[in-house]
Amino acid sequence: MSYLDPPKRAGPVTGGRAAGPDVRAVPRREFLGYFVGLGTWGFGGPIASVGYMQRDLVERRAWLSRQDFLDGVALGQTMPGPLAAQVVMWLGYLRGRTIGALVTAAAFIAPSFLLVLAVAVAYAHYQGLPVVQALFHGIAPAVMAIITVAAYKLARMTNHRDLRLWAISFVLAVVTALTGAEIALLFIAAGLLMIVLDARPGWLRHPTHVAFVAGQGLGPSAGKAVAGKALAAVGGGTLLALGWFFLKAGAFIFGSGLAIVPFLREGVVHQHHWLTDGQFLDAVAMGLITPGPVVITATFIGYLVAGWQGAIVATVAIFTPIFLGVVLPGRWFIRHRDNPQIQAFVKGATAAAAGAIAGAVVVLSRQTITDWPSLAIAVLALGLLLKWKIKEPILVGLGAAAGLAMHWPW
Repeated sequence: MSYLDPPKRAGPVTGGRAAGPDVRAVPRREFLGYFVGLGTWGFGGPIASVGYMQRDLVERRAWLSRQDFLDGVALGQTMPGPLAAQVVMWLGYLRGRTIGALVTAAAFIAPSFLLVLAVAVAYAHYQGLPVVQALFHGIAPAVMAIITVAAYKLARMTNHRDLRLWAISFVLAVVTALTGAEIALLFIAAGLLMIVLDARPGWLRHPTHVAFVAGQGLGPSAGKAVAGKALAAVGGGTLLALGWFFLKAGAFIFGSGLAIVPFLREGVVHQHHWLTDGQFLDAVAMGLITPGPVVITATFIGYLVAGWQGAIVATVAIFTPIFLGVVLPGRWFIRHRDNPQIQAFVKGATAAAAGAIAGAVVVLSRQTITDWPSLAIAVLALGLLLKWKIKEPILVGLGAAAGLAMHWPW
């Protein structure tokens, strides 16, 4: 029996819950094929990719229950790394535990890795790609429309008619929009608040203290302190420095590319001087306009710094802590997720995630919709999505054509 074949034991994946959709019953080839496809056509970054999975796997194909999916979103928002990759790994974990998570993640990441690596080779050879910026001017507004629809669907699925959850989402949306960052402690605080409101245990004070201390330990100052000591230990080797830098990026950055881009710029441009500002912006553009996870930017940067070896090292390094953040607590999470306190925490953390995603839409829109043509593309794309439900890859293609028409240096 293969690692992704359904285990021969009774009962659904949800343990003590009522029988329902069981992702372990999905044929292996069909399961992996979906994630190869998602990594190939999943434009729009983590927010949109999560929306695709919700639509395809929960609503259309019924491969897993709504709660299984929301558990992955909640776990992802309390662990470091980009949300889409975490949810993919979670679904693979449900399907085949640690090996299942690893193989599913590889299926999702491989298409965008190969595409970005190929573009990086051409970029390095020709000393820049003007077409990237032209494409970005048209694709970015279209992507904002895709993300907006995905964020709305996730919030509606998460909060239902619970005004408390909508209030949490609203607060997180405002905070994210104003600060331009996704604050991990607020996800934890939202979960603890719902425990207080819905399932307060007698020992609540102790875990609150532990969660607060743990969150403080993962804060920026702690991350920099640990990073400084470890970086001194690895010495000046480029591959070692590159691997350690992207390991930090995966371990200490919570949320989407919204949070990771400033961290990458500070290290890549100002600390290590690996790239210029222009090269870094091109790398970020590649992460945004290619399918799959936005942090695949690491592949592009790694290649420019140290060739194909650097691309592999940077990619593996940035995804390793993300993978561990899913599989290490995964078994415990499955065993205890029917606990009332766990369920309450999941509700609060997921509502916070939906709000942070909505706030991220505001921040990203301010950065990408900068003139009347880009605003027109965004509005038109939103109308096409809502009224005619046009497929996302087609929408991205139309945006790319518009960007070339408006900004290509003829």
